[in-house]
Amino acid sequence: MPNVFVSRIAGDYLGAIRAGLDHIGLSAFVSRSSVLFVKPNLTLPVYSPGVMTSIAALEAVLIALSDYTPNLILGDSDPGGYNRFSMDAVYHRTGIFDIAARLGVKVVNLSRVERRRVSLSVGKREVEIGLPRLLTDDIDFLVTVPVPKVHMYTVLSLAFKNQWGCIPEPGDRLRLHPYFNEVVLRVNELVKTRVAVVDGSYGLDESGPLRGRPVPLGWVVVADSPGAAARVVCDLLQIPVERVPHLRLAAERGLVPPFERIVLNQDLGPFVADPFHRHLALTDYPGLLAFRSPVLAYLAYFSPFAALLHKLLYLFRKPFYDYGLYTSRSPGETEMPGETPPHPRRD
Repeated sequence: MPNVFVSRIAGDYLGAIRAGLDHIGLSAFVSRSSVLFVKPNLTLPVYSPGVMTSIAALEAVLIALSDYTPNLILGDSDPGGYNRFSMDAVYHRTGIFDIAARLGVKVVNLSRVERRRVSLSVGKREVEIGLPRLLTDDIDFLVTVPVPKVHMYTVLSLAFKNQWGCIPEPGDRLRLHPYFNEVVLRVNELVKTRVAVVDGSYGLDESGPLRGRPVPLGWVVVADSPGAAARVVCDLLQIPVERVPHLRLAAERGLVPPFERIVLNQDLGPFVADPFHRHLALTDYPGLLAFRSPVLAYLAYFSPFAALLHKLLYLFRKPFYDYGLYTSRSPGETEMPGETPPHPRRD
């Protein structure tokens, strides 16, 4: 049966996460030779509560996992969608490189490692994309470390959605938006998502994933499957799984267990927040329409009109961050100016 642990953080991330990993019986499926990949949510150039995995939580996850195996790799892909920026710069600004060096953890930019071509079913056709070979071939499983946040397009971003960032090319992510529900579940299968540690120090209400209302929650959830984590966190945020399209599909496929099958360490009642709600501004609707339509996705992100359309949008909507300062290329490009392309060896 699925196991889920929930606890207050109370200034002790490490103690809570260690207890959570013990509750889910991590030692039963991890040995000293196991290779684990840790996937945080790093979606802005600088840390923002409720938007990104907190650095304190990430450090605690790495320390707790090192009790089981020394073979830990941390990584994410270049974020930014249409306004791409380098994940390496995020590692520097947030101090992740320094933490990893101190703990002996390898850090990779998934947009810079060797890729394996995989076939994905999208609608009635098959498409090929590149996924990091490191994830598909070289690790035992992936530990996802998301934050609980409302998402303007997917309703919620949790333990499945976080692996959307395992697709290394932002352009591929944009092209696949209209097929998100199917593709995100397939990506989780291919990258072997097994354990979830949900950083609930803050949640993001109303209009995430990049902008919204940060809500102090003060808890952490540890689960032995992304689906069990999603079921419990949906209850904590008072958003039914059935209202989240990709989670509804996952439940239909048996990937999100019924609540009554989950083994909890304690009652959820004291941890339940006031109900979270998605709130869309008028300027969010163009992106939502492009998220749902292949034709509009092409028009908005890849057509000759894309730059003009974005300039018009930003006459009415404040940018999520300083695009001129942080962005480096459009979604169709495959190499950062002044940077080396993905190295042919496994990294």
